[in-house]
Amino acid sequence: MNICISAETTVDLTPELLKEYDIHTIPFGLTMGEEAGLDGQIKPEDLFEYTKKTGQLPRTSAVNEFQYEEYFRALLKEYDHVIHFSLSSELSSACQNAVNVSNEDEFKGKVDIIDSRSLSTGIALHCLYARKLARVGKEPKAIVDAVKARLPYGQASFSLESVNYLYKGGRCSMLQMLGANVLGLKPEIFVKDGKMVSGAKYRGPMKKVVMEYVEDTLKLFPNADKEEVFITYSTAPEEVLATVQARLEKEGFKHIHQTRAGATISCHCGPHCLGILYINDGPHPIA
Repeated sequence: MNICISAETTVDLTPELLKEYDIHTIPFGLTMGEEAGLDGQIKPEDLFEYTKKTGQLPRTSAVNEFQYEEYFRALLKEYDHVIHFSLSSELSSACQNAVNVSNEDEFKGKVDIIDSRSLSTGIALHCLYARKLARVGKEPKAIVDAVKARLPYGQASFSLESVNYLYKGGRCSMLQMLGANVLGLKPEIFVKDGKMVSGAKYRGPMKKVVMEYVEDTLKLFPNADKEEVFITYSTAPEEVLATVQARLEKEGFKHIHQTRAGATISCHCGPHCLGILYINDGPHPIA
């Protein structure tokens, strides 16, 4: 069976990885004042400049049901079955829109929707696993069941330079924002039960903060499946990326992917955000 693995552009995979793993994506929309565009067309640096000039965040818009209908219809001309991974339903209406469309008669039994309960390359980890299962001949139901069993173990977290973008996006209060700025705190954000929640607080320059965050994460989530790990960032100096890469190599991760967050994810985390993401449930060899 020819199985399509699909996600929204919030999966934050590079063009090279999308091609290597044959993963299709559908874009979120973004609006900056009078300018409207799509995630991928609008780059993170575009939205950072817009926010710097206006003090406002761009508006992001989830994929709607009509867009999913056209998208799935087109994919099913090429594939026998679609397994679509959606941005956490706790963060966006996109997942429910996709579910609604998958329940239409035209798509029943041909499209499965997986609520990733995650974001960014936290979703990508499960997409890669699904594609590997498909390549060894697993049927859609077996793939969906195997992926869903691993969803609770996804480790998706980021260190942030500031909470200003979270505040502008309504994900933290003014009191939290002012307190963090006055104290010079650089917070960690991680995904729990499909939601973004605050973690540790750090102080100091980005390289110091990032490495403290990396060490803390590896200690807090010590049962990594070391086959795949992502270093995902909105902006970061090459020196910082190289240091994190070296630390993950030392930890024994086999495939370390550096990817840049797209505009939708960057809109909520802001510049100088970096995370390491992996599945924390031990080895899962593909049989």
